[in-house]
Amino acid sequence: MSDSKPCNIVVLISGSGSNLQAIIDNLAHHPRARICAVVSNRADAYGLVRAAQAGIPQHVLNHQDFPDRLAFDQALIQVIDQHQPDLVVLAGFMRILTPEFTRHYAQRLLNIHPSLLPKHKGLNTHQRAIDAGDQEHGCSVHFVTEELDGGPVVIQAALPIEENETAQQLADKVHALEHQIYPLAVRWFAEERLRLSEQGALLDGQPLASSGFKFQS
Repeated sequence: MSDSKPCNIVVLISGSGSNLQAIIDNLAHHPRARICAVVSNRADAYGLVRAAQAGIPQHVLNHQDFPDRLAFDQALIQVIDQHQPDLVVLAGFMRILTPEFTRHYAQRLLNIHPSLLPKHKGLNTHQRAIDAGDQEHGCSVHFVTEELDGGPVVIQAALPIEENETAQQLADKVHALEHQIYPLAVRWFAEERLRLSEQGALLDGQPLASSGFKFQS
């Protein structure tokens, strides 16, 4: 990337695309960032409609059309690489990626997870946080590595868990935080402020703490 060439971003989705919309809105007039494609493994994902409304090319690659996870990921790489991405963003992409995929996009692959990593990796994070008696919950943007939800954290946002709060109520509040911190992390990367090095995630050349940058809403 350079001042004359914007950061090419490809976003992968499986569902409604609310984080995609937040990123589209945040980067709409950014001179250094360009969402050049949205790819979904589901043809009925509403995020494809959001992409079309924003004039962004869309691709559908149904994982059920492939014999195994590796074959799907290899085909997915071919689709993504048509757009020469500088950054690949997982925005509700409900697939466990193979090591081959994560290695191919090493240092340029971001994900958002609905927990304060390293707590509650995997699924059903909101109910698990409540069941564990956690005092706070939130979300984390992290670089993707071969370890599931285990890559270096870039930024986290937290909120208190209220008494008698349901998992759905908690999820709604966390989603609102996601829509604030994910576009910020993508913007940092596009502006070449955010990088992944041997020392972990760096922001403006300085190593981030293991829990990343603490976002204050």
